Amino acid sequence: MARYSELTLTGVLQKSSNVGVSKLALAMPSSALVETYSRFGLGKATNLGLVGERSGLYPQKQRWSDIERATFSFGYGLMVTPLQLARVYATIGSYGVYRPLSITKVDPPVPGERIFPESTVRTVVHMMESVALPGGGGVKAAIKGYRIAIKTGTAKKVGPDGAISTNTLPIPQALRLQAIRVLRWWS
Repeated sequence: MARYSELTLTGVLQKSSNVGVSKLALAMPSSALVETYSRFGLGKATNLGLVGERSGLYPQKQRWSDIERATFSFGYGLMVTPLQLARVYATIGSYGVYRPLSITKVDPPVPGERIFPESTVRTVVHMMESVALPGGGGVKAAIKGYRIAIKTGTAKKVGPDGAISTNTLPIPQALRLQAIRVLRWWS
């Protein structure tokens, strides 16, 4: 585990610092973190009509201990499906507009609902672009001639093989969205 003496908010994202995001989460009310995750649709089914789709595991708590808040901030204590994760990044890629997922082309596109200010999400996307730049945790995902926003992270999954999730979207049009799961990349 890398140690950093001081990181900016961009640095926390660029280095995927669990310590940094934990400190941020502990500086805000737990309701703000829970509300943000809820606005992205975590804990809710995507309603694509797929057989066996689950809504994941999303805690319904009134009181959070500091350790629960800290670990929840980087994704522990909840389980999301790849489709839910794709929905989060699709919302980021549309600069804060939440749209229902579809597995077929929808023409014209569904207008969606703005759930975060565009200026805020543009700032986050710019920060996510730094992850694929030198010094970032996702520099190997960089594609020459393209700007991409990326978030790397580790995840626990049921079973003996750990997993790492990498999610990218090209900038500025956000025409493609990938949710990639690499199993046992460290072996």
